[in-house]
Amino acid sequence: MLFDKAKKKPLFSDKKNNDTKVLPAWRVLIVDDEPDIHSVTKLALSRFKLEGRSLEFLNAYSGAEAKEILQNETDIAVAFIDVVMESEHAGLELIKWIREDLSNRTIRIILRTGQPGQAPEEDVIVNYDINDYKAKAELDSRKLMTSVYSTLRSYRDIMEIEQARVSQILHRQGLERVLDATSGLFELRTLHRFADGLLSQIACLLNLNNETLLLTCNAIDAISGTVENDDIEVLAGTGRFENCDGKSIPNDILLLLNKAIDEKRCLYENNCFIGYFPTKTSRWINILYIDGLDQISDLDKKLIDIFAINVGVAFENLLLNQEVEDTQSELILRLGDVVESRSKEAANHVKRIAEYSYELAILAGLPESDAELIKRASPMHDVGKIATPDAVLLKPGKLDENEWNVMKQHPVIGHQIMANSERPILKAAGVIALQHHEKYDGSGYPLGTAGEDIHIFARIVAITDVYDALTHKRCYKEAWPKEKVLETLKECSGTHFDPKLLKLFIENIEVFERIKTNWLDA
Repeated sequence: MLFDKAKKKPLFSDKKNNDTKVLPAWRVLIVDDEPDIHSVTKLALSRFKLEGRSLEFLNAYSGAEAKEILQNETDIAVAFIDVVMESEHAGLELIKWIREDLSNRTIRIILRTGQPGQAPEEDVIVNYDINDYKAKAELDSRKLMTSVYSTLRSYRDIMEIEQARVSQILHRQGLERVLDATSGLFELRTLHRFADGLLSQIACLLNLNNETLLLTCNAIDAISGTVENDDIEVLAGTGRFENCDGKSIPNDILLLLNKAIDEKRCLYENNCFIGYFPTKTSRWINILYIDGLDQISDLDKKLIDIFAINVGVAFENLLLNQEVEDTQSELILRLGDVVESRSKEAANHVKRIAEYSYELAILAGLPESDAELIKRASPMHDVGKIATPDAVLLKPGKLDENEWNVMKQHPVIGHQIMANSERPILKAAGVIALQHHEKYDGSGYPLGTAGEDIHIFARIVAITDVYDALTHKRCYKEAWPKEKVLETLKECSGTHFDPKLLKLFIENIEVFERIKTNWLDA
């Protein structure tokens, strides 16, 4: 049997080999400058029990001692307070301090006095927040016992209400934490960014540095049998799982992942959480693994469960949005390829423009979402050429004035094709199509727009389009060497091109040269 060394009381009993935890005692503070009062009170209440809980006494012999105890102890249920101690009103001053300065409204206070004239009952009841008032002369053992039963029941009920209130606050705060944690996930557009964001939100939600792992596997592999390391793609990880892509997942974790997949549910096991998120619209199953959950509360586990539901919805929305955007992007690329092949552009011109424009947008400090948008929309910059006659479009020599006027209509036509779309990609493509031949000094076409009135997407594509045109063979010219291209671009700074964007482009020319080389090798 185990004992509390300080109190010499058993912590656990072992009747019939069943350990039963002893309920904590109700704590009672006696504040009185007469030691005999302490002894008599303890003796009278020595056999007291309420709901199986006995009493534990704390002793203070002055108001100052009582304040010190009350500042350090937060679970005192009842205080017996004498009126007259180090001063005639020390007890009353202590009561005022407890209620006002300490802001303790839960402790039940029984005021005792040996000199009723010092503190008339009616005045004290009206002016001080106490729960009972007794003259020491009338407080025999029976009345003392009755008074303690009454005040302890009152304290118990107050604490139950307070705990319920705190529980509601925690639950509401927990739900707010879940909503805050998942709201940002719906904004993340790519799977790997979603994965990184998800693990960051998990850490925020739990206020812990848990080790986490987010993986995906093919549902067909899951159906066919046990999922192995070769069947899993790691999307993100923290702690020992950081930079885990390409590395083997430990066998103990693989067993838990396979159990979740086999049972088709989220589960808690071995102080770990395994979130199971199958997608209805694709063949992928996503698995979230969190370990080290032995110290988290039941409330946090409920929050994780709610979070897991929201994550499943976010996964589904992400894949749906990605499917729509991928379809749009593929159609745009294919339409760009049609224009490219018809106008005898260099192969993969629109694909290179997309990658150049993305990199320049990132260098210019645009948000990732805008950089992705320009990457998807830029292949449509010349879509208006689909209406340009072959005699003009394919002419190997210089265009005459009439032919040039016809050619200059393609930005307007491209814009008209997409002008009425509400889809972000097509709206961006329409702006790029209309403005990519505008010049920074206002001498471009079709509208003569100048400076920053030209949309930044179009200012970016203006640079990347000319760069690609100069570095590749066309029907009317050979490819130019790098030095001549850079010299020509610099000459057009502030006239044709936005000088700030062009400076960024030239300072990072190796980035764009590498993209060009990769497409030559492809």
